[in-house]
Amino acid sequence: MARVTSADVARESGVSRTTVSYVLNAKTGIALTEATRQRVLETAARLGYTPSAPARALRSGRSDLVLCVLPDWTIGSAIDRLLDLLATALADHGLTVLVHICRDSRPLAELWRAVTPCAVLGLTPFGEQDARAMRQAGIPVVGAALDADPQPDVFAVPQSSIGALQADHLVSRGRRVLAYASPQDDRVAAFADRRLAGVRAACERHGLPEPLVTAVDLDVASASDAVRGWRAGGVTGVAAYNDEVALAVLAGLRATGADVPGDVAVIGVDDIPAARVAAPALTTVWQAIDAQADYLAAALLAALGLAADPPERPDDVFHVVQRAST
Repeated sequence: MARVTSADVARESGVSRTTVSYVLNAKTGIALTEATRQRVLETAARLGYTPSAPARALRSGRSDLVLCVLPDWTIGSAIDRLLDLLATALADHGLTVLVHICRDSRPLAELWRAVTPCAVLGLTPFGEQDARAMRQAGIPVVGAALDADPQPDVFAVPQSSIGALQADHLVSRGRRVLAYASPQDDRVAAFADRRLAGVRAACERHGLPEPLVTAVDLDVASASDAVRGWRAGGVTGVAAYNDEVALAVLAGLRATGADVPGDVAVIGVDDIPAARVAAPALTTVWQAIDAQADYLAAALLAALGLAADPPERPDDVFHVVQRAST
């Protein structure tokens, strides 16, 4: 079906396209009768007319779309909450978040040129060429990173530090042989590998052996197999990639008759609601998703000139929430 245009509305209303433009864009200072205005609005509604986003962007100088670019990640609870909070914060300023997950080799430039965003947010840093092209086109770019990043416009949550914090907590509870429960999904390897690197670095710092690494699927059978291997290797503490993997580990420990935390202590990441009601309640690393979303939204608004000052980075980005599993 062909798209309804302002010319169609003008023809059906019996007025000029200029008049249609004045009405649909709520132009002030123009002598139009109320009857004409109502006729145009009713005709536009009846025909199902919607304004062209690129045309609206050309008239106003910018669009109201913020393009949020994600790598090919699974959308877990943390990313889902971050996107929800970002969308809510930016909606208060008349901005709409368009999320794009990179699942093909299409150049990023094709996307931002097609949707004409007012700003672009990347949850991992953009390549130098892409970032430069967007800035040259007058599009502010705000980014986040999985590791410490010296760039002033990039918000970093070092994933390796999360893994190190998990290991440090287990060691503080007297655990001397650690395991790492990695996810089966390769799409989150960017997170998992960095967290594992943090666990390894902490083990080396404490003079402990290398952690035993096992991929754990989200079912009892997979977790039970992992537990048997760990118990054979003398493991007394497990750092899991996230809370979902940690809950599977708890199920595997129960199924094999192990006591938690007596035999094996377990710590996850994310502090999802299920962590609080697990049996036993799951110790986890809480991440400041709300503060991250506030920071990124404020950085975008500042870049667009909708906020006076750039935001301050939050101090408490993550910390351990200790519960019964450790």
